[in-house]
Amino acid sequence: MVKLKLPKHVAIIMDGNGRWAKQRNLPRIAGHQAGMNNLQTIATAASNLGIEALTVYAFSTENWRRPTNEVNFLMRLPIDFFDKFMPDLMKNNVRIMITGFLEQLPAKTLAVCQRAIEQTANNDGMILNFAFNYGSQSDIINAMKLFYQDVESNSRNIADLNEDVFSGYLKSAQLGKLQNPDFLIRTSGEQRLSNFYLWELAYSEMIFVDEYWPDYSVSNLERDLKKYSQRDRRYGGLNEKNK
Repeated sequence: MVKLKLPKHVAIIMDGNGRWAKQRNLPRIAGHQAGMNNLQTIATAASNLGIEALTVYAFSTENWRRPTNEVNFLMRLPIDFFDKFMPDLMKNNVRIMITGFLEQLPAKTLAVCQRAIEQTANNDGMILNFAFNYGSQSDIINAMKLFYQDVESNSRNIADLNEDVFSGYLKSAQLGKLQNPDFLIRTSGEQRLSNFYLWELAYSEMIFVDEYWPDYSVSNLERDLKKYSQRDRRYGGLNEKNK
């Protein structure tokens, strides 16, 4: 791939697993399994390309409304993913982070997630961050409550509140300087954010592509990163040539 101006942090809404399966007359869970396998391929490619952080929207707080058998399967996916791919993650120096309301996860799923975080804590390559049991509106409300608690305890003053301070109360704050994605990719042709990173995506570049997530290939990723490199990010201002 020709050297491009790459985003430091890429976020992906991995959409279309169910429709991918339906096209093939397979159960929806087969699509989720295929999507899990594809994540390893795309994460490895992103790491090799020099992406510093890859956040994937794996399970939303609204996904609990799905059929019980599908939810149960999705809760097993982290167990299967880390069991199958941890050697490769360690080999590629990938660090695992998980952003979401983890205390609500089943005990076995939570234990596996925490173990993956601990196992990779000393890796200093790409961060692979799972937005798992995550919802942005709930996250923002939770951040407001945490700030208010600090005001009540006199460790904060209401006058302290600004964008940077508030960002520190969001669950994504663990990514530090990489908190806000530079580039969002959503697969499957849908064009919405689905309650994902509503604060963090304020100035992100976005692209909505037609491929279902299991079909989203490394060449598709390279295609979309090339499109990102051609974008003109102004953050509400003007570039020198346009002044």
